[in-house]
Amino acid sequence: MKREIKVLLFCLALVPLGLLAGEAWGEWGREELIKLLGFVPSGIDKFSGLWKAPFSDYSVFGLPSLPSYILSSILGVILILLIFLMLRKK
Repeated sequence: MKREIKVLLFCLALVPLGLLAGEAWGEWGREELIKLLGFVPSGIDKFSGLWKAPFSDYSVFGLPSLPSYILSSILGVILILLIFLMLRKK
């Protein structure tokens, strides 16, 4: 288990690289897709209203972007870990 925690902490330490790169891969909105592809794929258009992010644009509790981005990643990791721990106990 210690090795998994070290890997997880290493991945969390890499989180700010998404901000340094300017934009994380795959986090494109309609406007970015149009710039990249010239169109928005029909599947994305069809299901775009299906989900609304709890922390849109990583804005958490009114914090600036860097702390919000890091806090969002930590909350996401904790949530995923809790889900897997609950599934493991069954």
